[in-house]
Amino acid sequence: MAAARRRVSVGLGLTGAACALMGVFLLLVGPLIIKEQVIKNVRIDPSSISFSMWKDIPVPFYMSVHFFEVLNPKEVLQGAKPMLNQRGPYVYREFRYKTNITFHDNDTVSFLEYRKLFFQPDLSNGSEDEYIVVPNILMMGAAVMMENLPNFVKLLLSGALAGLKQEAFMNRTVGEIMWGYEDPLIDTINILVPGLIPFKGKFGLFIELNNSNSGLFTVNTGMKNISRVHMVDSWNGLKEVNYWRSSECNMINGTAGEMWPPFMSPTSLQFYSPDACRSMTLVYERSGKFKGVPTYRFVAPKTLFANGTDYPPNEGFCPCMQSGIQNVSTCRLNAPMFISHPHFYNADPALVNAVEGLHPSKDQHALFLDVHPMTGIPMNCSIKLQLNLYIKQVSGIIQTGKIKPVVLPLLWFAESGSIEGSVLKQFYTNLVLIPSVLDYLQYIFLGLSVPLIISAAVLMAMSQNHKITELLRLEGTSGGHLVHPPCSGRIT
Repeated sequence: MAAARRRVSVGLGLTGAACALMGVFLLLVGPLIIKEQVIKNVRIDPSSISFSMWKDIPVPFYMSVHFFEVLNPKEVLQGAKPMLNQRGPYVYREFRYKTNITFHDNDTVSFLEYRKLFFQPDLSNGSEDEYIVVPNILMMGAAVMMENLPNFVKLLLSGALAGLKQEAFMNRTVGEIMWGYEDPLIDTINILVPGLIPFKGKFGLFIELNNSNSGLFTVNTGMKNISRVHMVDSWNGLKEVNYWRSSECNMINGTAGEMWPPFMSPTSLQFYSPDACRSMTLVYERSGKFKGVPTYRFVAPKTLFANGTDYPPNEGFCPCMQSGIQNVSTCRLNAPMFISHPHFYNADPALVNAVEGLHPSKDQHALFLDVHPMTGIPMNCSIKLQLNLYIKQVSGIIQTGKIKPVVLPLLWFAESGSIEGSVLKQFYTNLVLIPSVLDYLQYIFLGLSVPLIISAAVLMAMSQNHKITELLRLEGTSGGHLVHPPCSGRIT
């Protein structure tokens, strides 16, 4: 019996020790294994899991466009406050893919990323054939751009505008405003003021977006230094742009806006946006989960579009107006264009009050990125921007009437997407489930080792106690009788 207990206790002890060793091994080596797997699979390498996702983004992206229709164009010409009505959304399925992928010896890769957009009638509230009254963007933009030219030039333009029957507001279809329309005004302006608008043919707000690339990006692959993966090395061969008035504002910081280096901290992230002609910094808001995947949410700080007075580092983006809008004329053919959050969210209230019909809301108009911090891969995102045109009365150009100076919203759009389906399942299994199982196993092994070792110790103690008791019993029995030598001949 005692021998059996000893064998059981030894077995339990060995099993407990093995569990303890396995738990300690997983505790010490498990994180290193997970880290190595993450590094192996997030760098830009044809053998990594994320490479195909990086090359041809499988996430279904959608661009939703909302237009602001001007309800009282005649009254605005007489100096009244513009009354706006939001139309849409007009939704487009967006496909992104990379071409000209070229790996370099300095741990970088260059590529061109193209976008193709396809209208989705079933997801839209309206069709591309619908008419909307908006400012005559070409005419009103050119008028403000010519404000400081000699009066006779402006009078010539005004006469030409009258001959072409151009007015301050136009009634055009969604498709025309988005993808372009023929306008004789383009040729007229090029004749009167050569170089003022350096393009010919059609004019459309998104004409250069569809079937076009966002410039030649060169980014780090992370093969030598994983902390630099996806970080932009250059854009169109430039280490910094020359649109702005300070070196800080001209810097190309962060990634191309698709992925970030792994093992993120809850602080901030940066990316360069060719659409905004600048680098942007988003700040950490909170931790959460997207379909079971842990995420950090990053949002735009109030300082993103603040003017130089409210936030001195933005002085380089000036000339500025109120906080909440950014002048992008220097990278948009000098047209008086501004970008902002939709409905002037987080902007100076004066901008909202200058028109009727805006209702800024964090839920509807704030941009966000939900990123898996271990890998730096976005799980869910919605990037929202608004295009605005600065219009006003320009002396000498009678078509501008008595319009009071106003930053007038034209449209806002949201580019949104989230990982789902087989891509989400593969991501969850390899980068969430397996690491979690390893994490739990180390505690299970450590947890099992404690009762096993205690049980072994108890059984061993019981065995020893039984042995001692048996010895004492034997000694007690021997003490009650006289033991005579054999052959003594005496019988007790």
